[in-house]
Amino acid sequence: MEIALGELTFDVEVSGPQEGPPVLLLHGFPQSHRAFDAVVPRLHAAGLRTIAPDQRGYSPGARPSDVASYALPHLVADAVGILDALGIERAHVVGHDWGAGVAWQLAGTESERVASLTALSVPHLSAFGWAITNDPDQKHRSRYMDIFRSEGVAEDLLLADDAARLRATLPAGKADVYAGPLAERAALTGALSWYRANNLAADGAPPCPVPTTFVWSTDDSAVGRAGVDRCAEHVTGEYRFVELAGVSHWIPEEAPDAVAEAVLAHAAR
Repeated sequence: MEIALGELTFDVEVSGPQEGPPVLLLHGFPQSHRAFDAVVPRLHAAGLRTIAPDQRGYSPGARPSDVASYALPHLVADAVGILDALGIERAHVVGHDWGAGVAWQLAGTESERVASLTALSVPHLSAFGWAITNDPDQKHRSRYMDIFRSEGVAEDLLLADDAARLRATLPAGKADVYAGPLAERAALTGALSWYRANNLAADGAPPCPVPTTFVWSTDDSAVGRAGVDRCAEHVTGEYRFVELAGVSHWIPEEAPDAVAEAVLAHAAR
């Protein structure tokens, strides 16, 4: 379905039992709502309703041209607006990668709208920002962000040779699903604008007061241990950490059972 928020129109996949507890699913880069394809049926089977938007820059109708429009407060406002449009007061929130960044910020600033948080891959933004600034390993892992912030250079690099470099980063079986829509240069620019509008090394996020599960995988090439180990320091609500051995950065695609289990543990209360 399409949801209009002011001048922007978002593509949102709403499915599952109409009266089930709502779950807002926020994807990362360079994915789409399809990141949760394997998670959604598991949540539906347990009676939950899912709301999975293609976020700002990814929905063709929600692709502003100015970089400042992709700052985290706007991305959080999109999530709240989608819940408002559906008449949902509170939802269990799941975020992966950049979607986790939005989810941490949402839980910190709009906690009354968040029944629980399940963050995948990316720790609390204050912990992650500390690691990017202070930990040599995380600095090394995050070097790609400097390239992504280079307007035009990143687009040229990622789209060259039928988006070969972009496709090479993607999880098995999802190259066409994710890279196809981003082959349009404006779409890729919208997705990259998240990196250009936000400073993960400095901005941080408020403490998270809601029941939280953070899921991280040992084979994540983008997120190292330093920020992961500091995550709990920024959660004032109930906190649980789940470590997945042998799983890459692509947790929703590779470990959907673990994601669903984390969400259902909150929703069952």
